[in-house]
Amino acid sequence: MRRLVGGRATGEVLVSKQPINFLGMVEPNTGIVRDASHDLFGRMVGGTVLAFPHGIGSSVGAYTIHSIKHNGAAPVAMLCGRPDLTVASGCALANIPLAVLDDGEMASLSSGIVVTVDTDAGTIRRDTGCELVS
Repeated sequence: MRRLVGGRATGEVLVSKQPINFLGMVEPNTGIVRDASHDLFGRMVGGTVLAFPHGIGSSVGAYTIHSIKHNGAAPVAMLCGRPDLTVASGCALANIPLAVLDDGEMASLSSGIVVTVDTDAGTIRRDTGCELVS
């Protein structure tokens, strides 16, 4: 794990196999993925530990991440496979912990498990105390 934005958060993991365009795919007032072609269509990202390959889209997506946080509909933490400027700057603006995971670390995550992400310590722990990433 490589920390991009520091912090600690606990939430249910929500894994996407597809990149996310926060500007066009996520409703800023509700945090619901509104793109019918996306694997998270209809799901709410708010309160989750959102794990996805990388962000796509314009730099306005960073402001959208900030808006989602301001509206109380943001993920509590984000984990991605490849860092990109839009997601990194959006998480920094919104104070959302963000880490980059390698393929093996990403593979250890599955939707529905509850984890505590501590990007400062470089750890992801299941609610059972089992460490997934260190």
